[in-house]
Amino acid sequence: MSGFSLLHGVRVLEVAQLAPASLGGHLADLGAEVIKVESGPLGDPVRVGGARAVGDPDGPAFMHLRWNRGKRSVALDLRSAEGKQAFLDLARSCDAVIEGMRGGYLDWLDIGFDRLREVNPKIVLCTVSGMGTEGPYRSLGTGGPVFDGYAGLREVETPDEPPVTGIAGSTSPPIAMYALGAYGAMGLLAALHRANATGIGSRIEVSGIDVAAAWMPDLVDAELNRDRSIPRPTWLPDGRLPDWPRLEAYRTKDGKAVLFGSHVEKFWRNFLVAIGREDLVDTDLTTADEGAPERAEHVWRELREIFAQRTRAEWVELFLAHGIAGGPVNTVAEMLDDPHFRARDNTYRVDYAGVGELEFVVSPVRVAGEKFAPALPPRAGADTARVLREVVGYDDARIAAAADRHLYAKDVEKTG
Repeated sequence: MSGFSLLHGVRVLEVAQLAPASLGGHLADLGAEVIKVESGPLGDPVRVGGARAVGDPDGPAFMHLRWNRGKRSVALDLRSAEGKQAFLDLARSCDAVIEGMRGGYLDWLDIGFDRLREVNPKIVLCTVSGMGTEGPYRSLGTGGPVFDGYAGLREVETPDEPPVTGIAGSTSPPIAMYALGAYGAMGLLAALHRANATGIGSRIEVSGIDVAAAWMPDLVDAELNRDRSIPRPTWLPDGRLPDWPRLEAYRTKDGKAVLFGSHVEKFWRNFLVAIGREDLVDTDLTTADEGAPERAEHVWRELREIFAQRTRAEWVELFLAHGIAGGPVNTVAEMLDDPHFRARDNTYRVDYAGVGELEFVVSPVRVAGEKFAPALPPRAGADTARVLREVVGYDDARIAAAADRHLYAKDVEKTG
């Protein structure tokens, strides 16, 4: 079982925990050989993160099963001279190194970019952290919700009583935490492209706060240029378009909902013809005058009654049949049962020892003619001996000297 073959032949050395491990996960999904360096006693904390586990309460976390799938795990003691040398010896044969800890972690260990470049001039180092390596907050410990809160992406409440729902004052899932790895993968692959063309490596950096800050240009860039930022005359004072009812969610007959996306005139006319309500064509939903809010509310009330007359599935069928923009509003469970989701071959299955067959979502990247079915993540340190023998030619004594004693000892017990 494997991911795609697009990055076959690319070898990446990863020292990353939690969300930054998703960068190596994206590369492994695309076919790169990702060697994950872990240390004891548990390895990457994402292995046991999250609210739900597989098989038993001490089982692996689902984020770990996604972000660390298809990798190889090597247990190294990076604080020892032997462990540092093993790391540099591995880097000699790698195309890139991922530093997914607090910014400057590898420099602190004296195995940062300068040392890496000595053993491999073409090496690409991608640093992935929360706050980056510069600025007064660079040593501040952070997490996913903090990135979004820093950049104003996360609307939070500070209740007077203990909250009963949500994380960090919001029911919204983190944005930058999940986007971090994708931006890192994009930057790393671009740096590899240049290194292959020039023979010169580079150091690049992606931080959670910078991802969050760059996420919504219509807000941030407009605020940067506030003196030159002029409201469009086609928008209402409350920040909505006059035709906002045509881009809105509506409850359906079965208690579900659809998102109506027909703010484009063609889709709007197709809709009105399909339901026999051509009378609404004459309602002006484009002029932002004093009467615009009243006209919009009138259309919204009409649409609310109209959408309540059919089920969600019936509305989707009508959208498809008449060239109307929109789509179903699903819960996660409903999405997994959605006929479109099922038709797109969106999952794969793999056997998990002691648990049985598990099903996971595939990579959002699709490669024609290839089947996506990566292996499960390895146990922490499971590939230590094999990788150090095959990649750098270590014997048993050097392996034992360089390995992290917690994880390597556990692996020897299981395999020896």
